[in-house]
Amino acid sequence: MYNIRHSLAAGLTLLVGVSSIGASLASDHKPVDETAHTSAAVIALDEHWMQAEINGNTEWLSQLLLPEYRSVGADGVATSRATILAHAAEHRGSDKFKHKVEAWLKTHPTKTTVVIHGDVAIVSFYDPRLGAQKGVHSSDIFVYEDGHWHALYSQHSEVNG
Repeated sequence: MYNIRHSLAAGLTLLVGVSSIGASLASDHKPVDETAHTSAAVIALDEHWMQAEINGNTEWLSQLLLPEYRSVGADGVATSRATILAHAAEHRGSDKFKHKVEAWLKTHPTKTTVVIHGDVAIVSFYDPRLGAQKGVHSSDIFVYEDGHWHALYSQHSEVNG
C-alpha cells in the first residue's frame, strides 16, 4: 500500500499503499493475473487494492486482507483490517476520495520494488528522487496461500528529502 496509503491517511483516511500508478487510475493496460506467483501479479494486486479502497469494494478487500492484517502508520499506530474495511465502505458511491487520491499521486511520484521469497512478497514504494534505499514510503507484505496472494502487514514511514 507508502506511498499514498498513509500519507493520505494522515489527512484524508486510510488508503492502502500503491505503486507508481498515476496512470493506473484510468488504466487501459492489459490485465495481469493477480493469482500468479510473480512480481507483476503482486503489483497488479496492490493497484487493485487501492481501487477497492477508493470505490468501497469491501467484499474484495475482505478476501485480500487476512484476519490478522495490520497497517502501521508513520506515527506507530496500528490500524486493523476492520478499520480499513469501515473506511473503504465510507467511500462507496462517492468520487470525492478518488479526486483526493488523484491529486496526491500527481504531486508524489512513486516507484515500486518487489521481492518474492518462497510464498512471501514484499512490495515497497519509494520516492524516485531519493531512491529505493532512502526514500521508502511504505511496504506491504503478502503471503501466497491457496493459489492467491493475501495482505498480512503494511508499514509506512515519513520520507524527508
